Amino acid sequence: MSIIQSIRDKAAWLVFGVIALSLLGFLLMDAFVGRGGRGMFSGNKTTIGSINGNDVEYVDFQKKVKAMEDQYQAQGYPMNEQMRQNIQEQVWSQSIDETLLDDEIEKAGVTVTPKELDDILFGANPPQDFARNFTNEKGEFDVNAAKQAIADLRKRKNDPRAQSFEEEYLPALLQNRVREKYASLIGNSTYYPKWLLEKTNTDNSQLASISYVASPYSSISDSAVKVSDDDIKSYVGKHSEEFKQEASKSIAYVTFSAAPTSGDSSSQLNQVASLKNEFASTNDVSGFLMRNGSATNYSDMYVVKSKMQMPNADTIRSLADGSVFGPYLDGGSYALAKMISKRNLPDSVKCRHILIATHDRQGNQILPDSVAKARIDSAVAQIKGGANFADVCAKYSDDGGSKDKGGEYTFSSIRFSELAKEFAETIFYGNTGDKKIVKTSLGYHYIEVLNQKDFETAYRVAYLSKPISASQETENAASGLANQFAGESNNAKSFEANATKRNYNKFNATDIKPNDGAIQGLGSNRKMVQWINEAKVGDVSEAFDIDDKWVVAMVTEENAEGTMSAAKARPQVEFIVRNQKKAEQIKAKFAGKTSSLETAAAAVGQQVYNADSIKFASPFIPNVGQEQKVIGASFNQSLKGKVSEPIAGNGGVFVIKVNNVSAESTGINIDQQRQALMQRAKSESAYRSIQVLRKAATIKDNRAKFF
Repeated sequence: MSIIQSIRDKAAWLVFGVIALSLLGFLLMDAFVGRGGRGMFSGNKTTIGSINGNDVEYVDFQKKVKAMEDQYQAQGYPMNEQMRQNIQEQVWSQSIDETLLDDEIEKAGVTVTPKELDDILFGANPPQDFARNFTNEKGEFDVNAAKQAIADLRKRKNDPRAQSFEEEYLPALLQNRVREKYASLIGNSTYYPKWLLEKTNTDNSQLASISYVASPYSSISDSAVKVSDDDIKSYVGKHSEEFKQEASKSIAYVTFSAAPTSGDSSSQLNQVASLKNEFASTNDVSGFLMRNGSATNYSDMYVVKSKMQMPNADTIRSLADGSVFGPYLDGGSYALAKMISKRNLPDSVKCRHILIATHDRQGNQILPDSVAKARIDSAVAQIKGGANFADVCAKYSDDGGSKDKGGEYTFSSIRFSELAKEFAETIFYGNTGDKKIVKTSLGYHYIEVLNQKDFETAYRVAYLSKPISASQETENAASGLANQFAGESNNAKSFEANATKRNYNKFNATDIKPNDGAIQGLGSNRKMVQWINEAKVGDVSEAFDIDDKWVVAMVTEENAEGTMSAAKARPQVEFIVRNQKKAEQIKAKFAGKTSSLETAAAAVGQQVYNADSIKFASPFIPNVGQEQKVIGASFNQSLKGKVSEPIAGNGGVFVIKVNNVSAESTGINIDQQRQALMQRAKSESAYRSIQVLRKAATIKDNRAKFF
């Protein structure tokens, strides 16, 4: 979800009813006052980081985070600690990309002229949210009305809507277009030389036949080869780009369970059981569930038999209307199920519709109700008068997902709850052939039910559920033990001694970075990560509450940003260096004994093998594995009929003799292949350019000090 789209969505409500444009030139004078020098990065000195010298201010960054949080919440996403952390990372990443791109766009001199902006707003494809507010009863975009509305808006200098239109909406359109132009510029610069493609195809068509001797590294015991820290450092130094690391810390920790006990479970079971009779007798099911704190809300919908996959489904389906089953265990909860009613329903419905939207998905009004009702009535009248449904739909409908497909959808009953209640009931509870105008929270729909199939018995069931949770006594006991341990273990020595004395299991968590929101193996707790950021090696934490446990941690290691230490890199590097040393030992065995493959095989106690049809395009040798160096040597014409020098490969040391090199016909159309490769390169150019810019950028991230 882009920041541009976020601003556009947020500001969409501003552009209906009162906006449009006749004083375009005057308005553009404000819109074109530079790129703003990225004004969002000016102002107070509270910076959370910088990107190539451009400061990122805390207040402005938080505004973007809040806007994105609001969008996610409007779409039904839960806003928990982990979600907030993910959004913050998303906004930071977008801030980097936008800043780096804007710098390059400025260097390239890419701009959007007033004429181009005029085309964006009033051309053949105006922004959908903008055009929707100025469509006439025929469903056509009224350019003159749009221009006049903006002229009226421009006169209201102190109107917040006018300010947002000029300061948010228009700049977002400009920014989006200028980036599209830059992406197109980069994409059109891609080129794939025909000669290179011809050479690549020629190389890839080659086949080789070789004979070889392989002495595997496993022929030498690992214990016979020592890898020192200096060996590791030397390797890391030669491949430093592969071993870059962010600043991080590691901890050791002990946990104190606050999970529900058997007593807590029994108490919860009794509580749910005590509600059974009242649940059976109540007529206000929804109110009953709310009053009693059910974790499952009442869903006033039917579910077909084949889609009921909850525990005890057969028993629940057999209940008489008004009867209650339970308590029973459903995952980590105790539940009661009450049969409300039954009916036959199709499992699948095909329908078509036309939507005249009055509100967007965030609930903002985009068209007056009276205008929408008149427009849907006009559309229906045209259809009843003989007009083609698909043509009317394409002209009128605000549903971008179906307007180009004649308004058609096919819905499974499992998606009933995802649809607006009024829409779902029309297509599932009605009959094939029904035609009806229905109003939902989005606006007015004209719906026609085209087909219903796979009818099944469906059930409307209400569920009361209570998660099995820890009692206050259980929570206090775990908290007490954790705080006692933390109080007695104020340094590394006492932490280790007390953990050993009490037989507490110690766990480890590594690579905890300053901006992490969660700790692997523990869960989400930003407050604990902040403590780790500020603590020194050997410091012991207070007790932290994470999920169903309390945690006391000790910082055990600190890794500075830069190249990994030998100790940190050893798990990744040791086997590589060990194999390099083994390769030298094996090469020594081959020394002076490669006059023939037979003498080479005898020197290392191996056999001579043959490999036919080795492909230049594939690094794989049958019965050996991936050996790029050996494959390369297999196509070396100078080795034809000769024994090579020892080749240190991935799995061992090889001596080869090339028997034959040939080629197979590819039958590839060079021009078509070239066009396909250039098109792919063009489509990847924007992403690849941003990765290059990131690699070359100087980015300082101080968010951990603020969040």
